[in-house]
Amino acid sequence: MLVDRVIAPYFETNCWILATGVGQECVIVDPGIAKPNLVKEIIEKVSEHNLKPVGILITHGHLDHIFSVLPLTKQTPMRTFITGDDRFLLTDPTGAIDKGGVSEQLIAAFGGDNFKEPDEVVEVEDFSHFEIAGLEIGAIFAPGHTKGSVIYTVDNQQLISGDVLFAGSIGRTDLPTGSATQMRKTLRERILTLPDDLNVLPGHGGQTTIAIERVRNPYLQEDFLNQNGR
Repeated sequence: MLVDRVIAPYFETNCWILATGVGQECVIVDPGIAKPNLVKEIIEKVSEHNLKPVGILITHGHLDHIFSVLPLTKQTPMRTFITGDDRFLLTDPTGAIDKGGVSEQLIAAFGGDNFKEPDEVVEVEDFSHFEIAGLEIGAIFAPGHTKGSVIYTVDNQQLISGDVLFAGSIGRTDLPTGSATQMRKTLRERILTLPDDLNVLPGHGGQTTIAIERVRNPYLQEDFLNQNGR
């Protein structure tokens, strides 16, 4: 399997690119923020491997993960996969960010009226499976960072974890639609139940594995998971 990425200059969001190999169809994950957008960098990376983009997987609707969805699909028409709970953020990304924060300032600076749904949006279902670009994708709902966060397995080899799980950490839960209680439930029931040999492709930072995080990640230990919180 071919796995590569473009790191967006704003918030250093990983835009993962996955394919069965060079010269094949590919999926693109979470095209983030650049000025004017991240399309040029993504197309350059795709061209480097002679790939054909056929779908976008969105892990959640935060601005740094969806900013370049619309311009990318305008240049290369393809389906966009997202959960129903986060779909509204494609047109209103302010619905899950702090008012007056950096993300809201970026929306104002880059044009807050430019957010529209791409032409073809597919709402994924919990524990659903679908094939795209020759890859078997499994969708697992993982609320906590946002209400509609989702993680994706790819050929039972890779885990696209978005901002649910990082190497040594987890995503924040204090933004609108986030929930610390839901995050702990997700970590217990949706992350710790995954196979150790899954390679993890997080929304920010470097790759890791479920086995490593099970042992080393302080947020996957009982003392954290048993805390009470909203």
